[in-house]
Amino acid sequence: MLYLFLALKIPLCAAIWLVWWAIRQEPDPSEDVRDDGGSARRRPHPVPRLPRTPRRGPHGDPLPLPPPRVRRVTARARQVR
Repeated sequence: MLYLFLALKIPLCAAIWLVWWAIRQEPDPSEDVRDDGGSARRRPHPVPRLPRTPRRGPHGDPLPLPPPRVRRVTARARQVR
């Protein structure tokens, strides 16, 4: 248990220190601030929309009814004797 309590805290402290160091680091002044490195490419034209699905019938009729079931289930009541 002592190993778990002490030795496994080392990677946790190292990760916290790494995040703290990355946050506190100042940007390099020799870097060009305007250069985004190609990560934010803009498209030359907007993305075309997909064509609309056609309407059913000349005036947008509703969907057709589903076909009738092949097997009919009729519930039968128990007969009281």
